[in-house]
Amino acid sequence: MQKANINGKVWRFGKDIDTDLIIAARYLNTSEPAELAKHVMEDADPEFVSKMNEGDIIVAGENFGCGSSREHAPIALKAAGVSAVIAPTFARIFYRNAFNMGLPIFELNESAEISEGDEVSVDMDAGTVTNNTTNKTYNFTPIPEFMQELIDAGGLMNFAKNEVEENK
Repeated sequence: MQKANINGKVWRFGKDIDTDLIIAARYLNTSEPAELAKHVMEDADPEFVSKMNEGDIIVAGENFGCGSSREHAPIALKAAGVSAVIAPTFARIFYRNAFNMGLPIFELNESAEISEGDEVSVDMDAGTVTNNTTNKTYNFTPIPEFMQELIDAGGLMNFAKNEVEENK
């Protein structure tokens, strides 16, 4: 099955972006995606939501998603329209939560070479990230097949629902 490519404008964030910077604890009184989306990355960049467009991509430094294990973080990113996150490393719990919520994330050691405002394309079949602004292509760490199935289904709940329907 051919996977869709992801294309978008880059928004840069540094290393060790924790889940409280992705969605602050003061907003955790709801799990409504649309409400969370209004506040994504607010404490890292108060203007982020008003500047970004649907389909844009976050590129960050190592250890993205560290901190608490809140599932609200990938939910908020996805609901805000972030199409993917690219970083050299992700906190393990965030890594799994992102796939469970259907948010594509890519481990790319050379992410520091991508600048804010660059246009990038992710070819999930080829396993590449291309910086269309600089015409440079990088290989990302392959996503395990089962994790890719979660992304294709839109997250773990949709995957499970599809499995139940197929086995009726």
